[in-house]
Amino acid sequence: MSLRRQRNALYEGMYIISATLSDESRKKAFEKITDGISSNGGKVLKVHEQGRRKLAYTIDGKREGYYYLVYFEAPTQTIAELWKDYPLHEDLIRFMTLRTEKVLETLEFAPLNAQ
Repeated sequence: MSLRRQRNALYEGMYIISATLSDESRKKAFEKITDGISSNGGKVLKVHEQGRRKLAYTIDGKREGYYYLVYFEAPTQTIAELWKDYPLHEDLIRFMTLRTEKVLETLEFAPLNAQ
């Protein structure tokens, strides 16, 4: 059995947590996500809390959610483990994880052109 070198990659994760939670419960739900990253060998580098926003469409009867954008480093095999755990988080409405090249220190959005 050969030892394979663990390769870390930089990821950007978007998480939407139920807006019906109290501040304390929402904080615990988000900590469950970041603890999952850490316990699987990852390291959270930056968190952008986007606040409460309207969803593009209703998901499981919910019209709003709290958005978080998280930059983290993790071994490549960690993502599969995280994705197995995420559906078990009852307060996590949606999630998405992408590889990225750099951590954005600030988020800026270009204005939509009126047509």
